[in-house]
Amino acid sequence: MISVTDQLGNTVTIKNIPQKIVSIVPSQTELLYYLGLADSIAGITKYCIHPAAGARHKQKVGGAKQLDIDLIKSLNPDLIIANKEENEQNQVEELMTLYPTYISNPVDLPGALGMINSIGELVGKDKTARQLSANIQQEFNRLAHFKPSGLKVAYLIWRKPYMVAGTDTFINDMLQRCGFENIFNKGRYPEVTIDEVISARPNVVLLSSEPYPFKQKHAEEFQQALPNAVVKLVDGEMFSWYGSRLLYAPQYFIRLTDSIAAS
Repeated sequence: MISVTDQLGNTVTIKNIPQKIVSIVPSQTELLYYLGLADSIAGITKYCIHPAAGARHKQKVGGAKQLDIDLIKSLNPDLIIANKEENEQNQVEELMTLYPTYISNPVDLPGALGMINSIGELVGKDKTARQLSANIQQEFNRLAHFKPSGLKVAYLIWRKPYMVAGTDTFINDMLQRCGFENIFNKGRYPEVTIDEVISARPNVVLLSSEPYPFKQKHAEEFQQALPNAVVKLVDGEMFSWYGSRLLYAPQYFIRLTDSIAAS
């Protein structure tokens, strides 16, 4: 019998190490592969794209917010891995009545490391998960020696309407660890106008690759509107994926902040 508390305070209990796992969160799907559980993954979403070689061959159970519940039922999983923000509440609640379901909700690095350790415990990979967490923490400790200070940033996640990452988000915690000050501190993902971005006078504008795939033409538009700011296209996975990809995020952040400093 294995029992852990998920990040919403629910007790998740399974009788044995799971052999059929359905993961409906891309970053946590990647984590399961890192933990060596490729053969135990029964279903994933169409947005679970890493690692490409393994994920492309797995059964797709819909999108993160548009799950095929009947298909999931046909897989008869003994564990479901979900997330409060990325999945639709009613669908997750339905699945919870049928199968052991772990719901993550990390809003910062400690929360992500806690999630990694808890999932490791649930799937019988405690040692591997703890080592991964320790390695991630070590990389972020190195980042602390490289980060700049005092740069005000706007992090855009969507267009039409423009939306930014606000406070109380995992992205905001990553921004702070890069040494940035988030200029939008109201709400989690508030809508903003271009005029509001201009009025906030950011030193840096970061345009994420996801969920909206900002391109160079969008960067040029922002650069024209904010000629004194540094405008960069950034890899959204490095800022918002809270699984094993965190192992590589600090080096990416160091390169990013170095390029901003040189701009």
